[in-house]
Amino acid sequence: MKKTITIIFLLTSYFITGQQLNTLSKDSKGKPMLLGKTNKKAFENENFKWFKKNYDSYLTNDKIITQLKDSIQNYTIKAFYGSWCGDSKRELPKFYKVIDETHFNKSQLEVIAVDKKPEAYKASPNGEEKGLNIHRVPTFIFYKNNKEVARIVEYPKQDFERDILTIISGKKYSPQYIVVEYLHKMLEKKTIKELKNEENKLAASLAEFTKGSRELNTYGYKLLRSNQLEKAVFVFELNTKMYPYKANVFDSLGEAYFTTKNYNKALSSYNKAQKLDPNDKNIANMIKKIKTEINQ
Repeated sequence: MKKTITIIFLLTSYFITGQQLNTLSKDSKGKPMLLGKTNKKAFENENFKWFKKNYDSYLTNDKIITQLKDSIQNYTIKAFYGSWCGDSKRELPKFYKVIDETHFNKSQLEVIAVDKKPEAYKASPNGEEKGLNIHRVPTFIFYKNNKEVARIVEYPKQDFERDILTIISGKKYSPQYIVVEYLHKMLEKKTIKELKNEENKLAASLAEFTKGSRELNTYGYKLLRSNQLEKAVFVFELNTKMYPYKANVFDSLGEAYFTTKNYNKALSSYNKAQKLDPNDKNIANMIKKIKTEINQ
């Protein structure tokens, strides 16, 4: 009888939540990965031994943990990570150790594993990341009264204890990759046409604050994979203005043009990439592929 009640409870919980916890999937190479909502039990699986190793090896600051214990309870947190991602493997266990030691109420925590496959790049099966600008993982978003107050992107600026203390103390906290955060807001407020009129000005002003060509490249690919094609092309074009000496930015722009079937522009972009990096085999292969499309 008890067994029957347990089964009914589990089934009921599943239909209420709408999804299972700790779903195990495989990436394009057949390697195990987690997808969707997870909790700490997910990392008891032997495929994710990195979690315990990094959790156990992280030494927290007891004094700061004590300062966090009360105020952190006024927040809810959403954490997005990839079980396939090196940064997530390093940072997620540290984050968990800090909130465990603060006795953070886990009902106020939502942890979501995202995909790595190109067709679902940094996306979860149920779309929890939509509208949240999850361009890098891990990303930890802090909410108070249902409003986002800050986020830690990819890794803390100091460490999780000090960064979280800054956030819950109400002090100004800027995450890593502030150029992406700024540009994301601009893309929500203005049309592409309006932004194109400001493109040269944007390139000059943002170049000073970017962390290199990969900052906008990663963001552009997130937009491209989520089928926000016009925005993706704009971001890649902007990046070529900021880094006209980098082959990878023209490579990425060429891929975006190719995806939108603008083959002449794609070819032009890949030709520029090849001049900057004549030995890149992928660039050479794409040029051949594009020429075939044009000549059909």
